[in-house]
Amino acid sequence: MDKTLIVTNDFPPRPGGIQSFVHGMAMRLDPGQVVVYASTWKDGSEVARFDAEQPFRVVRDRTTMLLPTRRVTRTATALLREHGCSSVWFGAAAPLALMAPALRRAGARRLVGTTHGHEAAWAQVPAGRQLLRRIGEGTDTLTYLGEYTRSRIAAALTEQAAARMVQLPPGVDEKTFHPGSGGAVVRARLGLADRPVVVCVSRLVPRKGQDTLILAMPRVLREVPDAALLIVGGGPYRKELVRLAERTGVAAAVRFTGPVPAAELPAHYGAGDVFAMPCRTRRGGLDIEGLGIVYLEASATGLPVVAGDSGGAPDAVLDSETGYVVPGGSPARTADRLLTLLRDPELRHDMGEKGRQWVQRAWRWDLLAERLRSLL
Repeated sequence: MDKTLIVTNDFPPRPGGIQSFVHGMAMRLDPGQVVVYASTWKDGSEVARFDAEQPFRVVRDRTTMLLPTRRVTRTATALLREHGCSSVWFGAAAPLALMAPALRRAGARRLVGTTHGHEAAWAQVPAGRQLLRRIGEGTDTLTYLGEYTRSRIAAALTEQAAARMVQLPPGVDEKTFHPGSGGAVVRARLGLADRPVVVCVSRLVPRKGQDTLILAMPRVLREVPDAALLIVGGGPYRKELVRLAERTGVAAAVRFTGPVPAAELPAHYGAGDVFAMPCRTRRGGLDIEGLGIVYLEASATGLPVVAGDSGGAPDAVLDSETGYVVPGGSPARTADRLLTLLRDPELRHDMGEKGRQWVQRAWRWDLLAERLRSLL
């Protein structure tokens, strides 16, 4: 792999899916061949500690939002030359890959931009399509998460740029997420030891569908009275969700953990019998699920999954094999699938086994990191 400059606004310790994706890939590249140029997060001391622990060089811009301004472009080109980089990987193509022509003039031979859910939303508006077209022409390859995002983004590109697209989703560490991840300890701590548990691990925002799960619980509880809903994660929607559980009369069956350290996430997946996140599309198609790595982490843990039909979420589920896809925002359909799984231990086991096998076959970090190395 050529020495690579990773240009990204999204990088830990700032939390988020893109941040985890970019860092996970960077950690699997040769550290001597990587330099990261990233924004600064709000807690400078935490950023400094994090950067000091990385095996590669991290250069932080003074801004908390890295955008392709003239100043940022000058800094990126200076870093490219200073560190002798000949490849560039944009952690999120839109909008940072608008810098691609300047970096090519500065000596970059390979430029790769990774797309996520927001680029698929950009492709639906005229100004966004124009910018994506420029990005496609300026880079050698744009990557995509799954077929949904590929089809939406490709429609905004030239035919040649669309033909150069390559799938590069985030990977799953099947050695970290596995059936023996410590779920029994979490269940015991939360008083859920013998109860059927539906678990949702995600940021608490309306699109993710935790409210749909709460609205599905009255019916679930009528047929499986000791069932519990475990909602793992933090976010701005928590107060509304707590109030919804109280209004719906299911508060006693719902547990909110709040934010959980990354090291404890596998055990929280393992505390469930079924994983569910019935995500839905919002804002006229501009707020979608790009893929949903949580479904694959749950599959690696051996759980069947219930996913919403927003954006690329169905790409992370083999429908009726590793789980089910339901209409986003439908409590009735969600309850149907939850009950099907909660009442059938053999079906849960079979779907969980197939899901883990699928992750091991197609979604492992080592396979996907090798794909990125070949692109760079």
